[in-house]
Amino acid sequence: MNNKLQAKDLINLGLFTVLYFVIGCCVAIPIGFIPIFLPVLGSLWSLITGIPFMLFLTRVKKFGMVTIMGVLSGLLMGLTGMGFWGVPMGLIFGLLGDLILKSGDYKSAKKSILGYAVFSLWMVGTYIPMYFMVEDSWASFAASFGEEYADRVMAVMPMWSIILVVAGIFVFAILGGLLGKTLLKKHFAKAGIA
Repeated sequence: MNNKLQAKDLINLGLFTVLYFVIGCCVAIPIGFIPIFLPVLGSLWSLITGIPFMLFLTRVKKFGMVTIMGVLSGLLMGLTGMGFWGVPMGLIFGLLGDLILKSGDYKSAKKSILGYAVFSLWMVGTYIPMYFMVEDSWASFAASFGEEYADRVMAVMPMWSIILVVAGIFVFAILGGLLGKTLLKKHFAKAGIA
């Protein structure tokens, strides 16, 4: 098997990254404007995007594809105004996800689910400004949505909640991976993933 990424791999990567991102945005956009939902937004994103990601894994047989998807996802998130912290987080957690998938020779369902859960932690990058650049985040929210909205966002995002955000993303990604695996059982069998 050729380990270099070919045009077909890059096309699959592009298509599945767009599919992953659009499905995630379908969850994020309607509830993202309600401050109380911001702490769970990454968890809901990782739950629902488990389905397209697990389908993507039926096509992934080469190291680096998940890393690139992580970087592209972070870049797309940055272009939507959520800051570019998702790019380095996408690189780090995409690479870790790739390593987990490779350790299962791209055939282990358990490693696929774990790899997806680790990959999903790239979403923490979208939260970094809210936790570590509070004044800038407040000013950005206030400029876009008003001071009342900014105050509500900061009220539901105390520093200690970052632990819950990270844990929520990871746990819901495992659930999303299981959901994706269950719904795509036939595709997994065809791809030789057990």
